[in-house]
Amino acid sequence: MQLAAILASKGDFVATITPEKNVADVVAMLTDISVGALVVSDDGRSIAGIVSERDVVRALASGASALTNSVASIMTHQVYCAPPDASVDDLMHLMTDRRIRHVPITDADGLLLGIVSIGDVVKSRLSELEGERAALLDYITQGG
Repeated sequence: MQLAAILASKGDFVATITPEKNVADVVAMLTDISVGALVVSDDGRSIAGIVSERDVVRALASGASALTNSVASIMTHQVYCAPPDASVDDLMHLMTDRRIRHVPITDADGLLLGIVSIGDVVKSRLSELEGERAALLDYITQGG
């Protein structure tokens, strides 16, 4: 299955935040929309970085004063992205190898099309396995 199929089923909404916002804004947004990461972007299409719950926890290790720090100061600058025609298997390998849980999906110009989380990947894979199971069961009970 290609990532475009996941985006087609889940939609193309991507929660973004600008780099000058602060960590308290990140916490509020993550909580309000129940996501684990925000793409850092000035315009909602280009990617400057990504900020996750993990980044927030690392920042807060230095104390509550970190809540006033800018998003730019805690975000992950190196963002691993994938094209919509990449396979779910390729994405699983990227997520495992890089120990990341959120991957922005971008077009050929690097502009944001959507985002896929590890939860989306698991849901997709379970759906594939259920389809295979149903086909095998049908094959066995119906004789092919």
